Amino acid sequence: MVPTTTTIRDELAMYLSQKGMSINQFSGQSGINSGTLSRILNDQQPIAMDHLVRITKAMELPEDHFYSLYVEECFYHSSPTWRRLRPFLVHSAALGRLDCVEQVVQNLLENLIYAPMLFEVAEGLFQEGLWEAAELLYKNVSVSEKYQNSERLAICQFRLFRIALGDDQTKNLQAALLFECYLDRLDEADQLDGLNHLINVYYSLHKWKKVDDLAQELFQLASLRYDLHHNSKRTQNSPKNPEKPLYRYILYSHLMRASVYEEQKDYKTAQKFVSLYMDSSWIREDDENAKRTVAQYQEWGNANTILYRLMLGQHEALLEYVELISLQNDEIFVALFNIVIAANLFNWNIDHILERFAAYLPYRTNLDEFGEYHQQIIADQYARFLSELAAYYLHNKRREGIIFVLQSLALSARINNETNIFKCVDLFEQHRHLTDEEEKEQYKLLIREVQDSHDKKIHQASSFL
Repeated sequence: MVPTTTTIRDELAMYLSQKGMSINQFSGQSGINSGTLSRILNDQQPIAMDHLVRITKAMELPEDHFYSLYVEECFYHSSPTWRRLRPFLVHSAALGRLDCVEQVVQNLLENLIYAPMLFEVAEGLFQEGLWEAAELLYKNVSVSEKYQNSERLAICQFRLFRIALGDDQTKNLQAALLFECYLDRLDEADQLDGLNHLINVYYSLHKWKKVDDLAQELFQLASLRYDLHHNSKRTQNSPKNPEKPLYRYILYSHLMRASVYEEQKDYKTAQKFVSLYMDSSWIREDDENAKRTVAQYQEWGNANTILYRLMLGQHEALLEYVELISLQNDEIFVALFNIVIAANLFNWNIDHILERFAAYLPYRTNLDEFGEYHQQIIADQYARFLSELAAYYLHNKRREGIIFVLQSLALSARINNETNIFKCVDLFEQHRHLTDEEEKEQYKLLIREVQDSHDKKIHQASSFL
């Protein structure tokens, strides 16, 4: 980075000259002591972050107007000090000036003593939701510590894993694979959260063996910590607490293991794990949060017990299931998904149910409202739900199924769900005779998008390897 010839001092001096203002007058306008201003203008005092904010505001300029010049101010026109650079990093992140964040980080990491300080800022930005800036810091700190077997490096990788997760299942898999080798280096509290997020990713990817293995690991670690917390008189080594109460990780491990066996159509084993997460007799906490959690798992257990009967073809369970879930608005989508699957399996007519819950077709609930359900799992289930719904309508020779095929194909392409893409293509081609020209054109565009995504995926995979 080569410094420019113009400085913030030059800009300020030019402003005072153009406005015909004295230092005393600008002091009153900016709230900066006149002596301090004089020393700044005469290059006898560095410009603090607070001074920069006041100068910029007094000159009626955008807040980040001098940010690029301030990087130079900190590294070329004065000695870099953390007291100035830390608030500048935070302000730059808040205003989306990632270019300034990058420049500061690159300059600072020439001296590895700054790595722990940058990590601390990254953690603050992560908690504030400023993930793009935090990602920059975590990546750079990781590079500086790549030869260290440190917990800080592992936390950086954990945060980068969290930040990388999105709709694209291929990218999610890559992020999970990169993070997994750092899992054991984390503090046990972070391990619990890491396992929780990995389970959700692999569940959305339908990697059931992996989900089952990770759920068992989650159960063992959470149970151990829970017993130590309640039975040990010794102070625990870890000062950290996981994101959720320990009992929730134990319950969630049972829930996910039940879900794995449900997906594999082993309903007898699934029911065994339903019984485990419905049993709250061992939970010692008695606060409102614990009571809500226990009630939630009881609801899921009751619903899933009926669901397994449904999936075994017991038609009499359908009415029970519908009436139960009708009282739980945030569960209706998942229940409808299961009902449509059962209808397609056993050739049931569920028109009356779809009409009753028409408000959920198309599904319009915010994905963030699903509590324990992870957004990636819901996005995956929604894509599959649309294809199952399409199959139901098309089996009954109703052309509105084509609309759901196209919706499912569009979402499946966006999240890279190849299995569902193939299903949608098969459904469309089987029922092409029901489509109009506009739908055929939309289908053609979606197939082109799928092909482009596939080519990109191959390129990403080769780069990853």
